[in-house]
Amino acid sequence: MIPLRDNIPSRHRSYAMWTLVALNIVVFLAALGLNAAQEFTLFHLYGVVPARYFDPQWAMIHGYPEGLLLPLGAHMFLHSGWLHLIFNMWTLWIFGDNVEDVMGPFKFLAFYLLCGLGALAVHMLTDPGSMVPVVGASGAIAGVMGAYFFLYPHAKVVTFLPILIIPFVFELPAVFYLGAWFMTQVLSGMLASSGGGGVAWWAHIGGFVAGMLLLRFFRDDSRCYYCYRSETFKEWK
Repeated sequence: MIPLRDNIPSRHRSYAMWTLVALNIVVFLAALGLNAAQEFTLFHLYGVVPARYFDPQWAMIHGYPEGLLLPLGAHMFLHSGWLHLIFNMWTLWIFGDNVEDVMGPFKFLAFYLLCGLGALAVHMLTDPGSMVPVVGASGAIAGVMGAYFFLYPHAKVVTFLPILIIPFVFELPAVFYLGAWFMTQVLSGMLASSGGGGVAWWAHIGGFVAGMLLLRFFRDDSRCYYCYRSETFKEWK
């Protein structure tokens, strides 16, 4: 299922959300000219390879530099291809503006980065021996989705579902869309083989849960105009 838009309006301009989108696009475009070997090096230096952190001897043998902190943030701005970038930025655009609306830009930026780190921590703990670099904003965006799940369960998400050659477009309550998305990540994470080089399912799960847990420290109830059970929501509804 691909989300197309939601029905929650925003009261404030989304400075942080658009800044994150712009940074991700700029970094992706800057890396477009790299050949396969250069891209491999980029991902292994600035992506997060769990084995580099849990097995220093292996990291030394394979020539990884000693600096371990930069990849923890840099990996969130690297993407493996156009589809990876577009889907992540599209999802951030749909859900991020409304979450930023209740936090303000600076709190939202801190929240986003912490969710990305929480997602990464879960991935590393569930697959510490992985030699595959983790790249992409998916974990941080999953945290935004987790916050949205609590803030706007009453929202409607217009969803696109292609079945064979027939496109279906329909509305789903956000609580069902996001709940289904989360359960899909859990099921996929349970079925995925350890050490596989595909999607970091547990990072998505960790990010989503981190977003739900961190929301209470970042939300500003005075900005919560359309949150579930807010006075403005009752009037808007």
